[in-house]
Amino acid sequence: MASNHGTENEIIAGLDLGTTKVCAIVAEVTDDGLDIIGVGSVPSRGLRRGVVVNIETTVQAIRGAIEQAETMAGVEIRSVYAGIAGSHVRGMNKDGVAAIANREVTADDVARVLDQARAIPLTSDRQVIHVLPQEYIVDEQDCIKEPIGMSGVRLQAHVHLVTAATTSVQNIIKCAERCDLHVAEVVLEPLASAHAVLQEDEKELGVALVDIGGGTTDIVVYVNGAVVHTSVIPIGGTSFTNDIATCLRTPIAEAERVKIKYGCASPVMVDPEATIEVPSVGGRAPRVMPRQQLCQIIEPRVEELFQAVAYTIDQGNYRDLLGAGVVVTGGTTMLDGMPELAEQILGLPVRRGAPTGVGGLMDVVKSPAYATGVGLVKYGAEKLRSSVVTSAHRHAMDRSIAVPAGPTWGARLGAWFREVF
Repeated sequence: MASNHGTENEIIAGLDLGTTKVCAIVAEVTDDGLDIIGVGSVPSRGLRRGVVVNIETTVQAIRGAIEQAETMAGVEIRSVYAGIAGSHVRGMNKDGVAAIANREVTADDVARVLDQARAIPLTSDRQVIHVLPQEYIVDEQDCIKEPIGMSGVRLQAHVHLVTAATTSVQNIIKCAERCDLHVAEVVLEPLASAHAVLQEDEKELGVALVDIGGGTTDIVVYVNGAVVHTSVIPIGGTSFTNDIATCLRTPIAEAERVKIKYGCASPVMVDPEATIEVPSVGGRAPRVMPRQQLCQIIEPRVEELFQAVAYTIDQGNYRDLLGAGVVVTGGTTMLDGMPELAEQILGLPVRRGAPTGVGGLMDVVKSPAYATGVGLVKYGAEKLRSSVVTSAHRHAMDRSIAVPAGPTWGARLGAWFREVF
C-alpha cells in the first residue's frame, strides 16, 4: 500500500474527500490489529455535496492532508482507499445464480455468482462500485453467510449493489493521481463509516447508520449483518451554517464558528439567559443576542433532516427490523442535543457513533468527524486480510494441504509461508 521505511507491517491509508474537509489517515497493520499512526486534515473547497467541482483546489487539499499525515506517521503514502459520496450514489438489491462446478462451493464459484449478480444493464455514465453479499443459498438451504466448502449443485446470492456516476469516480481518481497516489479502491463513505462506528451485534440486530457530512447525509441500513439499503439526503452541516449566516446576517466563516461553539439542536436544552456575540458583515459592530435564538435557527433544519431519515426508514419497511436503532455519526452530530432530537423524531433509540477498534493515535481520531477516515483504513485492512486468507486457501487447495490455522491472520500467513516455501 505504501512505503514504510523497512518496517515489516503493512501500511494502509484512507482519504476522506468531504465537502468541508479533506482528511488523510494512515494506519499500520500489526498482529494485534490496526494502529493509527498519522492524521492529516485540511479545509476543503473543491467539493460540493460530496462531488469534485474544482480539480485544482481538491488536488491542493489532498496534497496538504497527505503531507500532514506522512509527516506525523514518518512514512511515504503511495496508495489510498478513497471515499466517495454524493447524491449520484444509488443502491439496489439484486440476485445472482450460478452452477457449482464440482459439487462443492469454491471461491471461484462465489466469484462467478457475484459477477452474475452485478451484471445489470447500466448506462455508460454509471458504474458498480460495490457488490455487498447479503446471503447465499445452496440448493434449498438459505441464510448462508460463508458458502465455501458446502456441497450442492446450484449457488444463489442475494446482494446489495452500489452504483455511482462514472465521472465522479474518475474525478476522484484523477485528483489522487495528480498527487502521485494510486487509488486501491473507491469506497462508499457511509460504508466506511459503518466499519468504524458500528458493532457486529448492532449489524446483526438491525441498525441504520446516519452519516451527516458537510454537504450530504448518507444512510446505510443493516439487517441480519448485511447491507440492505443505501441512500443519500442532500442536507448536511453546511445547510445549518448557511441558515445561520442568512438569519443572523454574519459571514459564512463566522456562522460556522458560532455553530460549533454555541450551537444546539434543541433550544429547550439551552439556558434562556445565555447570550452570544455575533459578528456582523460590512464592518458593522458585532451584536449580542440570546443563545436560544441561534438554536431556534438550527432546530427546524435538524427536524427536516431526521424527518427525511424517518421517511426513508418507513418507505423501506425497515422500522421493525432495526433492533439496535439508529447510530448517527459525522462532524455535524457533535452539536449538543442532536441524538436526543433525533430519537424524538424517529421514535427509535439513537446513539452518537465515534470510531472504535483501532489503536495508536486513538485520542486524535475518537471523534465522529473522523468516522469515515478511520473506516477507510479498517476497510482496507479487512480487504488485505481476506485477500491473504483467500490466496493462502487457494494455494493450500492446489497443493492438497490444510490451510494453516493460528491465533491471528499474520501468524497464519507466516506459518503458511514456512509450510510452502
